Amino acid sequence: MKIELNNGQPVIDAQDLGKLLGIDPAEVQAKMRRGDITSKFEVGQDEDAGRFRLTFYYNGKRVRLTCAEDGDVISTIRTDAQPR
Repeated sequence: MKIELNNGQPVIDAQDLGKLLGIDPAEVQAKMRRGDITSKFEVGQDEDAGRFRLTFYYNGKRVRLTCAEDGDVISTIRTDAQPR
């Protein structure tokens, strides 16, 4: 899986995100607009420079993607989301 960066912002394919979250990819965009799926984008610093991380929250779950500078996903972690 690869995450594209468009003007410094991450873009993930709905097919990929739908699979990760266990939902129909056709529902991804609408759920993001409603705020059912939220996300966090972090850029690595110091020893993590050149990497970035995307975290998605949906339905009590968290999916975290750590990516190389070119957008290749190097790790995926799925866990229960911590209360905010």
